[in-house]
Amino acid sequence: MMTQHDFYINGDWVKSESSVELDVINPATEQSVAKIRLGNKQDVEKAVLAARQSFETYSQTSVNFRLDLLTTIREIYKRRLDDVAHAIQIEMGAPNHLAYGAQAKVGLGHLKAAIEALKSHETEYKYGDFIVRHEPIGVCGLITPWNWPINQVLSKLAPCLASGCTAILKPSEIAPLSSLVICEILDEAKVPKGVFNLINGTGAVVGEAMSSHTDIDMMSFTGSTKAGIAVAKASADSVKRVCQELGGKSANIILDDEIFEKSIKMGVQECMENTGQSCNSPTRMLVPVHRKDEAYSIAKEVAKNIVTGAPDDNETNIGPVVSEVQFERVQKLIQVGIEEGAKLLTGGTGKPDGLKIGFYVKPTVFGDVRNDMTIAQEEIFGPVLSIIPYENINNAVSIANDTDYGLAAYVSGNDNDQLHGIARRLRAGQIHLNYGSGGAKAPFGGYKQSGNGREKDKWGLEEFLEVKAIIGI
Repeated sequence: MMTQHDFYINGDWVKSESSVELDVINPATEQSVAKIRLGNKQDVEKAVLAARQSFETYSQTSVNFRLDLLTTIREIYKRRLDDVAHAIQIEMGAPNHLAYGAQAKVGLGHLKAAIEALKSHETEYKYGDFIVRHEPIGVCGLITPWNWPINQVLSKLAPCLASGCTAILKPSEIAPLSSLVICEILDEAKVPKGVFNLINGTGAVVGEAMSSHTDIDMMSFTGSTKAGIAVAKASADSVKRVCQELGGKSANIILDDEIFEKSIKMGVQECMENTGQSCNSPTRMLVPVHRKDEAYSIAKEVAKNIVTGAPDDNETNIGPVVSEVQFERVQKLIQVGIEEGAKLLTGGTGKPDGLKIGFYVKPTVFGDVRNDMTIAQEEIFGPVLSIIPYENINNAVSIANDTDYGLAAYVSGNDNDQLHGIARRLRAGQIHLNYGSGGAKAPFGGYKQSGNGREKDKWGLEEFLEVKAIIGI
């Protein structure tokens, strides 16, 4: 079992000022696989001092210096890909195809996107009678979640480093192991001392200390809407920039056409991927009311054939949810769905047959869901799909937009003009037509309570930059 009591500050592993320990639990075995130290305000002070001092020099480095640095990081990351994937698998239960596929490989995409964005970015240019400059905003606090640990770390860290900013990373204390591999990669790449710092800890202690710190210029946060509100409130007194990617309850409008069955099948699979633990997962499937029974039959069959099991088994489609707390939350919401009158098509409460150990959840599909039901409004973060019948396209768009969230939405069908017409009416930051993916380049972020700001490519880079006008030339 691994023990990591130190934090990475100013280019060295530094002993924490805290004595509070936390077990990192493998959700597939319910056994501790590591112990970490949970930091405190004094640890944050050390990291902020290092990041502030290094910003004075790193912010003045050339674009070519930063391009070379990011390229070196990417090459080392490529060599350490299996180490990253293994860490992800044991900390959050991702199955082989996901841990060694998208979960780990997405980091390469974010580094490449940041490199390309920096290459093409115009740092200084003449506009009318004045000069416009883009300059790094300063010291940045990065708080990341457990569900896509490397995706969220590098979608923030890569543009942060590209911009000339310095960083303090607080990964999720539930899944911190992959971020420790990132530390090793950046250390080997010889990132200048103080440019990157890592502190493990809870949001209530380390996250609050970072958000309220007057010497941190920006907070970039991914997590629940509730936690995002706390970060924004703590940041308000120092008027720092806050960029947030928060919760989601994405609708998936299935059109009434000849690819209806295919659209349903792919929608169920997309919802269940990563054990439903994705903020942009299409958890509300909207189907034509006159074809709802057909939709229910198709969805039920797909869900029943999803293989839930050990993450290191190549036959496994989905693994466990990340923790006992998350397991209990999902169980409670499934029960609420039953009690509120939704039609349980498959799945339900309890663990799948034969899986007594591990935080495994039955792939669950509800039919006859009303959009005012709890399971249609609350983010469940588990393998749970709600199917909602609609009368016509206007009704479907109205249902899709009737949510506090606006991170993503989906439209599935074979009429390209209709798909694009509906997409323009949906109030969300990303619209996926027939389950298309924007990868590491499409801007990612939400409307409404799904957050503010954008990540990835040039949009992610610009979040870490200030705009200066030089007037009188």
